Amino acid sequence: MAVDKRQLGRSGIEVSALGMGCWAIGGPWAEGARPLGWGQVDDDESVRAVRRALDLGVTLFDTADTYGAGHGERVLGRALAGRRDEAVIATKFGYTFDERARQATGENASPHYLRRAVTDSLRRLGTDWIDLYQLHLGDLPLPRAEALVGTLDDLVDAGLVRSYGWSTDRADRAAAFAQVARGAAAVQHALSVLRDAPAMLDACDKHDLASLARGPLGMGLLTGKYTPESTLPRDDVRGLGPTWLEWFRSGRPAPEWLRRVAAVRDALTADGRTLAQGAIGWIWARSDRAVPIPGARTVAQVEENAAALVRGPLAPDHFAEVERQLAAVRSAALRDADRPHWPMPPVPAVRP
Repeated sequence: MAVDKRQLGRSGIEVSALGMGCWAIGGPWAEGARPLGWGQVDDDESVRAVRRALDLGVTLFDTADTYGAGHGERVLGRALAGRRDEAVIATKFGYTFDERARQATGENASPHYLRRAVTDSLRRLGTDWIDLYQLHLGDLPLPRAEALVGTLDDLVDAGLVRSYGWSTDRADRAAAFAQVARGAAAVQHALSVLRDAPAMLDACDKHDLASLARGPLGMGLLTGKYTPESTLPRDDVRGLGPTWLEWFRSGRPAPEWLRRVAAVRDALTADGRTLAQGAIGWIWARSDRAVPIPGARTVAQVEENAAALVRGPLAPDHFAEVERQLAAVRSAALRDADRPHWPMPPVPAVRP
């Protein structure tokens, strides 16, 4: 059953049921010597990928000002030139960076910085408005997040922003924020067949928020391209495996997560989907509010992901089989070396 459109929470904005994550197209950037990008990228191919996504019915593009230290927004703006009205742009604010040095420099959650950040994002994106403006600091204390609501509402009233949200894995904070923020429309959070988020999805249901599913393909694990022998380059954020990145360690796929991918592969691909398409279909079957935003930087990746729109959510029996296999893996994890990694690693304090 094909799936086409979703509502962006209570904003009334219509988006495609599948988005495109734009972290990777930002290209290289770093925090000191530690890479935060996905390695070298071909900007021309990134532009072609964005435009191909539009051609295939993908209208939601999620980026952040800090991706590539501003470069990601510039590339997205270039790709959407002449087609801005076809797209829904979601970007983020809160991290500070040096554009020239391509370095992350810290964070700033002040209303003054927020006003500067939105102006800079509009300029880099080459647009007059942002459809969804998201606070990027996932662990920001709730009172400091609430202190931004007045400024965000002012930006909505001025027509610079249509709606806003928070990129956080803290369901309690997302729910509390939604109760005081009239323009809040979405929460971006980790969600994949390997990492469910029942509390967050419940909060989205209760407060009429869209769920933007970050990491729906496990940063590549659910594409099926990685084996225990795979090694990521050191200029790729996955190559050094920072503490907040659970799927890879020391530049290699974490073996406990590869075992979980293997456990659900047959159920996800039973009806002829690729593994990635099955993982996307699982999210749609899990929640009718969820919009997966898998990252892509090539036309081929966009085409594979967008083909999931034709197949739609997993069939109920396939979804149930995935859940049965995951339950078995979780039980086994309590008896072996996987135990420290299940069910929940520390909540990421920083990016993506």
